[in-house]
Amino acid sequence: MASRPATRAARAAIAHLAKPAVQRRTFVAAAGAVRAGSVNAAKPAVSARIQQVRGVKTIDFAGTKEVVYERADWPREKLLEYFKDDTLALIGYGSQGHGQGLNLRDNGLNVIIGVRKNGASWNEAIQDGWVPGKNLFEVDEAISRGTIVMNLLSDAAQSETWPAIKPQLTKGKTLYFSHGFSPVFKDLTKVDIPEDIDVILVAPKGSGRTVRTLFREGRGINSSVAVFQDVTGKALEKAVALGVAVGSGYLYQTTFEKEVYSDLYGERGCLMGGIHGMFLAQYEVLRERGHSPSEAFNETVEEATQSLYPLISQNGMDYMYAACSTTARRGAIDWSKKFKDTLKPVFNELYDRVADGSETQRSLEYNSRPDYRELYEKEMEEIRNLEIWRAGKAVRSLRPENASS
Repeated sequence: MASRPATRAARAAIAHLAKPAVQRRTFVAAAGAVRAGSVNAAKPAVSARIQQVRGVKTIDFAGTKEVVYERADWPREKLLEYFKDDTLALIGYGSQGHGQGLNLRDNGLNVIIGVRKNGASWNEAIQDGWVPGKNLFEVDEAISRGTIVMNLLSDAAQSETWPAIKPQLTKGKTLYFSHGFSPVFKDLTKVDIPEDIDVILVAPKGSGRTVRTLFREGRGINSSVAVFQDVTGKALEKAVALGVAVGSGYLYQTTFEKEVYSDLYGERGCLMGGIHGMFLAQYEVLRERGHSPSEAFNETVEEATQSLYPLISQNGMDYMYAACSTTARRGAIDWSKKFKDTLKPVFNELYDRVADGSETQRSLEYNSRPDYRELYEKEMEEIRNLEIWRAGKAVRSLRPENASS
């Protein structure tokens, strides 16, 4: 990429990003609330002060006004009072269960874990300080003890265990999800919700590990929040409070259906599948045209993830363009239109498959197979052995923070 003349500008911006996480404000990039068209628009010290006083407010998202709910609305003391009579039964201890459970515990709430006794998740929970018989139980017992049942099992496991879980969701309890998959696609999952309970959703926009990491750094992940069924009239309030309790910095409201559509679509598109496909295509062309593995990887992945993507995250695409050379900028603007026109039909096909349940059917069928873990590991091994990622391992070892003294 012809961005070398702007290397100093890019490095300066990266140095800004390297400042302590508690000084940074991820909300700035999402809302565009403080940008003034200047590369100096984001001022960490001011942002930190703002973060402590923000509350519910209406934000203009590119001309559309939306209400957002923020951590400042629910300080720890208020959370403890609000949930003083509740037992949060968190079912499943995978990525989200781990992150959300530990954050709830650190916030002082009465949270218990429900998993299969002596399984891998049970043993991991013990390593994290959960105590059998005190706050670690088998699934049925945890649900019986809980007033708020947080179903964080995998989508396939939710479908498989629903016949056993549903009878325990008695009147007065609340059912919590972090993904709208099961109730939205109930014709496939068979997850039919009882009509006499509140059903809510908090969906962190990141892995459970990220939820935990940002919480420990004093920050907070952004999450979507939704209500599927409101029996008490307090379902939204309860969802927002739980969203803050599990580690959200701010929450925006959506529906179960929109959450699951956007989530499945995004994972298969720009967030994971699409970006991996683009990495592979660009890398392979460079190699086929005679470029070395190190050069192909650096121009495809390393410069993107270490230099340019962080600039987009901090201040947007125009800021990233401004940090690059005029040659790079011209070519990027021209070719982005070609890529959009080429890829948009693929993205429309993807959305159609999400909306009609094809992707759900594929996931349930594959992930319900008794040998799915072995098949998944085989696929991961194939990815690990791709030349691009073997070259990447060598490139990462050369980063200053990884180089041996």
